[in-house]
This record gives sequence, structure tokens and C-alpha cells, in this order.
Amino acid sequence: MTLHLPDAGGALRAYEPRTEPLALTTGAPLTSRTVFSAAHVVADPYADTTPDSPAAVDWDATLAFRRHLWSHGLGVAEAMDTAQRGMGLDWAGAAELIRRSAAEAKAAGGRIACGVGTDQLAGGTLAEVRAAYEEQLAVVEESGAQAILMASRALAATAKSPDDYLGVYGHLLRQAAEPVILHWLGPMFDPALEGYWGSSDLDAATDTFLEVIAAHPDKVDGIKVSLLDAQREIDLRRRLPQGVRCYTGDDFNYPELIAGDEQGFSHALLGIFDPLGPLAAEAVRVLDTGNTEGFRALLDPTVELSRHLFQAPTRFYKTGVVFLAWLAGHQSHFTMVGGLQSARSLPHFARAYELADGLGLFPDPKLAEERMRTLLHLYGVTP
Repeated sequence: MTLHLPDAGGALRAYEPRTEPLALTTGAPLTSRTVFSAAHVVADPYADTTPDSPAAVDWDATLAFRRHLWSHGLGVAEAMDTAQRGMGLDWAGAAELIRRSAAEAKAAGGRIACGVGTDQLAGGTLAEVRAAYEEQLAVVEESGAQAILMASRALAATAKSPDDYLGVYGHLLRQAAEPVILHWLGPMFDPALEGYWGSSDLDAATDTFLEVIAAHPDKVDGIKVSLLDAQREIDLRRRLPQGVRCYTGDDFNYPELIAGDEQGFSHALLGIFDPLGPLAAEAVRVLDTGNTEGFRALLDPTVELSRHLFQAPTRFYKTGVVFLAWLAGHQSHFTMVGGLQSARSLPHFARAYELADGLGLFPDPKLAEERMRTLLHLYGVTP
């Protein structure tokens, strides 16, 4: 069973894989927090594509993974950054993903919210940005899913001032049929979003963000904050209008933010809850009983894995997410749309495997060990 895993210096170290998974089962619905997992897409490994081609998706495996998340009581955040929006999945593919996943959610009785952006645009005027958002919002609303208004590269490139953001978002919120989630994705996830909300000064950007919400509190279900800054999220959630939720998108500090303090807590919409789904759901069920210490005891040990997957360049965390899905048996291969499986190194994969295995995340540790050994052989590791 011994594996020889490479470290960052090129040396091999012996590792003994775990023999039994962590005992987790499906359970009661989550009650104390609203929790979404941002879910990845499964590529079709037999499609004759290139990194520049439209994504070829294995729809059966992609939808099966969403049923897996719903079975544990998690909501699915669909067609988000984790699904490689703008990094292999174009708007046409995202629209099909939204329609298929929303229909599957209805059949399975699962909760779903879907990303609304402007990725059909390369650039454009403010009017064109608004129109692109409107097109995507219509697709999501027609599917019956909740809308998540994502940050827009086109808006970041076009806007000249905070007033441009206030105008675009105000226009969209006025016409939204139901309350939406607003998503602030930091430049560590997408460098093209530097200066979002009209300023690279995060205090000034926060004021503009809050001004959007204050003008339309009845149209904002909540905000998703992905800035990897726990204190800034805490300060922001304390300034939200009553009834507007904060969904943490902080993949570095999520246990403490979800647990909260005497002044409040964050709900969750996280990419790391793709590989952590069953464990995360179990932790929240413990929190539902009021047992914060038990919640932290389950979730705190996962932070090292999350910080590893989301290390800089953070935008390539999707590679680690899909890698773990392959090891866990949720898909038969390790290929990604856009060829993104090449975005991380073998030492990175080795450490991800070791951390995930140590947590007991793999339902079949033997299968995970065999697949890790196959990857090592592919890279020339033969001991």
C-alpha cells in the first residue's frame, strides 16, 4: 500500500494510505445555515477538443455529482467560478448547464442558485453589459433557479466610476423577479476583476457595494464575499441591512465565519464544499444542535487542505477540486474542460491526495490509492 509521493523539492517520501473512510451518511436537512456548494463540471474525455474549443461536458457524470451534493442536504451553486466560467466553460455551455441542472434540481428536490454574468461579451459599452446581464438573468429565471449576480469582467473593463456600478446593478435589481445573491469575487480568483465596485481601495469599494444593497434591500437575498479576508467579511456582514444574508466565499477561513460570533454569522457558498460536501454537511448538522465546538472539531482540520488547493495562483483551485473528485470516484477520469488538468504540479497533487486521504474524504480509499499510483506512474514515478 505504500506510495512514494514527490515533495516540492523533488524528493520522494513514503506514505501509507488510510484504509477506511470517515463514516458519513446522508441526514436531515440543514437548519441553522444555508449552505451551497459551488460545483465543478465533468469533461467528456472522449471528445476531440482543444483548450480553445467549446467545452465538451459529460452531462451524466456532471448531474450525478449534483445529486450527490443534494443527497447530503447541500444546495448547489451552479455555473459559478468552480464550474470554470471564463476558464473553459463559455456562456453557451453555461446556459445548457443551468437548464439541465435546474431541471435536475426540480426532479431531486434540491436547492439551486445559478450564476448570472456577462461572459458572452469580450468588452462593450455599459448598455451592452446591461443587456448581457439581462440575457443571462432571463435564462436563470426561466429555469426556476435563484439568480446569483456575478462580478463581470466586461463591467470592470468598461466602468469609469462607482456610479457606473450603481447604475448597472440598480437596473438589474429593479427588474429581478426574485431576490438575488450578489457576488463579490476578488482579484485573487480573477485578476480581471481588480478595482471592482469602482476602486482598488477596498474600503471605498465596500461603501459602493453596500450602497447598491441599501437601495434595493428587498431584491437582495444575500451577498457572497470571496476576498479571503475574514475580518473584512465580518465587518461587512455587520453593516448589512436586516434580512440580507452574508454567504461566506472565504475558502481560507470558513469554519470561524460560519460558526460566527455574538453579533452574527455567515452562511456559506463555497468551492471547497465541492470535495468536502458530505463532511461539511455533517459539520453543519452538528452546528444545528448548538454544538459549535463539535462543528469546529469536524471542519477546522479541513482548512489545511483548502488552503493548499486555493494557494496562489488561486484561480487554479478548480484543478485540485476535479482531481479529488476523480480520486473519490465521482468521475472516471482526470481531464478538464479547457485542458485545465495541467494547471497544477505533481507535488501539488501529491499533497492534496495526502491531506484528503488523511481526512478520510475518499469513500473508497483503495480506489483513491490506485488512481494516485496511476498518476504517479504517468509522471514517471516508479518505486
